[in-house]
Amino acid sequence: MLESTILNHRQHVGLQKLSALAGVSHSCLGPNKKYKFIQDDVCGESALACSCFRIIESLELTCAVGQLVHETIQAHQNVYHTGSGCLLFLAGAWSRAALDCLQRGISVAHIISAMSEGMDVCMDVCRKCTISTEGLAVKRDTATSSGLQLQLAEKLTTNASRVSNVNHKTLNISEQRKIKLSRHFCETKPQPQLPDITHIAEGLSHGCDDTMTLVVEAFQRLLKTNQQDTSQFMFDISKVVTCVLPGLPEQHACVVPGCVVLLSAEQTLVAHHLNEQHLKVVLINGDLSDTYRHLGFKRLKGVQRVSDQLSASSREDEWLAKVVGLLLNLEVKLILVSGLASEKVIQRCCTHHVLVVEKVKVSVLKTFADSTGAIPVTYATQLSKHCVGSGAGVKIWRDLGSHDSKSATAVNVSAGMSSELVTVVLTSCVHGKLQALEDQFWACAYRLHHALKDRALLPGAGRTEMLCIHHLKQLVECSRETNHSQQTTRGTAANHYRGVVLHLMAEGLIDYISTVMVNTGRFSKVKARMVLSRQLQNCNKHLGISENFSQLFLEDDGEDSAVFSEMKPVEAVEIYDNLSVKQEAWRKALDLVFLVLQTDAEVITGVGQKTDAALENVTLL
Repeated sequence: MLESTILNHRQHVGLQKLSALAGVSHSCLGPNKKYKFIQDDVCGESALACSCFRIIESLELTCAVGQLVHETIQAHQNVYHTGSGCLLFLAGAWSRAALDCLQRGISVAHIISAMSEGMDVCMDVCRKCTISTEGLAVKRDTATSSGLQLQLAEKLTTNASRVSNVNHKTLNISEQRKIKLSRHFCETKPQPQLPDITHIAEGLSHGCDDTMTLVVEAFQRLLKTNQQDTSQFMFDISKVVTCVLPGLPEQHACVVPGCVVLLSAEQTLVAHHLNEQHLKVVLINGDLSDTYRHLGFKRLKGVQRVSDQLSASSREDEWLAKVVGLLLNLEVKLILVSGLASEKVIQRCCTHHVLVVEKVKVSVLKTFADSTGAIPVTYATQLSKHCVGSGAGVKIWRDLGSHDSKSATAVNVSAGMSSELVTVVLTSCVHGKLQALEDQFWACAYRLHHALKDRALLPGAGRTEMLCIHHLKQLVECSRETNHSQQTTRGTAANHYRGVVLHLMAEGLIDYISTVMVNTGRFSKVKARMVLSRQLQNCNKHLGISENFSQLFLEDDGEDSAVFSEMKPVEAVEIYDNLSVKQEAWRKALDLVFLVLQTDAEVITGVGQKTDAALENVTLL
């Protein structure tokens, strides 16, 4: 796939492959994401994907650059669950910028130095234009309660006039004195401002309003259940699980306390037998099979066991008999496994009315351990009476036999009377869409999670990128003025290279914003770039930068503001981005470009940066 896009097979093939691979991210940017069918030519199976991560995961990337891109995006996705499309797009845009610089004769060292400086500028812009979630709560409250504020002001004015009549003094409410009469009187500490979760979630939904509604509901349920301290106002993602139900319309999605899981038809009989009973539970942190070994396990070399001479089936039967005997002696009726369980174990446990639940999150195991007193073990043969917990329960939540014969029943597995877990049930009549809906939910959930964790947000809808572009353009202008005022020396040559690199880096951000605008369906590429260019040219010299760019998205005065307002919903919802997610996506994108750039340079020239700098000195001489 990538070989057809290579322009020059002799120079910097890696950068060209990275640029070509980044093309798959174009349809994944913005609120209006497009679904793509990815078909396997060998078996004919197809997958439905609408996120950059799932598309890259589905592709068979055999080249080194493709594997590097996949590992980078996977690492980012595992932590942040959002921002992968931005990461890959900017990696492609900045790789094209690096290629352009190389074609102009700019050395690798100058490219890396100037791009690193440009990234520092962007990080500084992000830090300066952050919006505090606590300040947002105050701002939101004053904006939405103007009537209440007016009544309060009238009451304060009346009380002030009464005090002035008695004491013949005017009391200024805004400048009240703090009086301490003795050590028995102490100043009350102000209560921390709680963020307006609904407003923040609305701004972080990015077009997924229904999904973000589920996220807010899950957050509110956790807040009521866990009774957490208001000073530690966080969204504990580890307490949230998802369950996808095929065959039901998407409107049936809901939030349920507890841990809802799907069971096969055979396990359904066991669940009915154990319904609403107090059960003993064991927790297995790994796979429930005789062949499973923990991560890092190394078999001793040169040691031969008597059991090794037995056949594989005999070893499995012996292990299975031992495990089942342990479970029966300990009177265990529920097994939660973080990995997979072998089919023989599940069948044997079903005959003894023992329910096995697979693919349970490790965080869920920890919650069950805290609630039931169970101790997680790696191997089932390690089980003892000290590892068994009590007070777990299984309750039939919904029978789905009429909708899908493969998943006959959904049961709610809980730990005690008050469960600390919350399950978000996602439904769809299109089976292939379930994975995309689940990814969409986790993206929204982690946006809210990181917003509360960072306690800060960034202006969304391209405003942060526009601020970065403006500052990069200013540095380019400063470089040009310095070049005109000084003679041509080695230092000014590097300064000239710096201006070119920063300009191309800013062009990459412009390309990113224009692509998002095109994906809204209201702009062509030419019109989008024209609007962005006009906004940068008309940058207000009298107002602050952040205030100026904020007005572009909040007001409808002027032609450009009207164009930008088309990107927002009818209700004119304020749009935000995550601080840590955006910063990390930008850093990873540039690190990816640097790694490919340096590797290409060493492959082509056979020398590193130090030798490259020495050759440059010889050229200048």
